[in-house]
Amino acid sequence: MIIYKKAKLTDIEEMQKLAKPEVDSGIILNRTDDEIATNIRSYYLAFDDEALVGFGALHIHAQTLAEVRSLIVKDSLRGQGIGKQIVLNLIEEGKILGIKEIFTLTYRKAFFEKVGFMEIPKESLPTQKIWADCIRCKHFPICDEIALIINI
Repeated sequence: MIIYKKAKLTDIEEMQKLAKPEVDSGIILNRTDDEIATNIRSYYLAFDDEALVGFGALHIHAQTLAEVRSLIVKDSLRGQGIGKQIVLNLIEEGKILGIKEIFTLTYRKAFFEKVGFMEIPKESLPTQKIWADCIRCKHFPICDEIALIINI
């Protein structure tokens, strides 16, 4: 049975272990322990019998705009709805906070479309997003991620 809950600082080491293959392959950006700690309230985690099997973060960009980022599900458990539930939890949190739109940059367009996101031009994203995160990406400046957004 999968249990979803907010992250704690003691989860960081396991989060880093789960993220490493995706970071190494360039699917997601590396986040330092300090970055994760600073933003620990942004993360929702999925556990299966006490083992961390997935997580994602809702990063606030403005009063009405947030981003789903660092979404990871353990490879062997993909396709079972864990990632979808993490995103739904993040959307619900966004609603509680008064967020109106949530975007993501991803290589998994179909996954986010199934949750209700729609593709948008990357140029419509806030400039601070491009310079704060994208410049650290191993693929920058040749970005082939897809931008999607959902109104909530």
